[in-house]
Amino acid sequence: MSDRKAQAVILAAGVSSRVGKQKLLMDFRGRALIEYPIAAAQRWSPIAVVGPDVGAYLDGRSDVALLHNDTPALGMSHSLALANRFLPSDLALIVVLGDKPLVSETLIETICMAAADADVVYPLYNDEPGHPVWLSPQARLRIDGLPPGDTLRLLRTHPDLLHRAIETRDCGAVFDVDTIDELQGSPIGG
Repeated sequence: MSDRKAQAVILAAGVSSRVGKQKLLMDFRGRALIEYPIAAAQRWSPIAVVGPDVGAYLDGRSDVALLHNDTPALGMSHSLALANRFLPSDLALIVVLGDKPLVSETLIETICMAAADADVVYPLYNDEPGHPVWLSPQARLRIDGLPPGDTLRLLRTHPDLLHRAIETRDCGAVFDVDTIDELQGSPIGG
């Protein structure tokens, strides 16, 4: 792993509007969807930014710290900003999405190992950028300036940051669950 200190941030405050109920608590391959990113991120002391339902489900757990987002409709950038303000500024953040159950510890470690001097590191699967995403302390300085919504991708192209895309054959980097069909199906190679 990179010698730079890092902490995992699991973004899990979304309202699951396309599914119609809190998808992170729904079953995926025998476990609640949120259990997968928590397990994958254990080595990096995960903190989950949660809304009410996921927060109630995870309350009292010792394997993940919770940070409550009372306004999840403001999107992922708001959840990330809450974590950014809460965590020590000298840490890098490893951003993991709660609806990406196939992100593995190995994939997180691969991204961390590639960090070196980069500010933003992310996997690239079949030319599609994915998660987890490494954000250096320098990249974190730009989080509060992100517009509301799901705008984290703007950090991948920020002109003042050093970016590194890591080619991967691991479909967990891009597979996410947005619909009931995806909860019940399997990705290619998954």
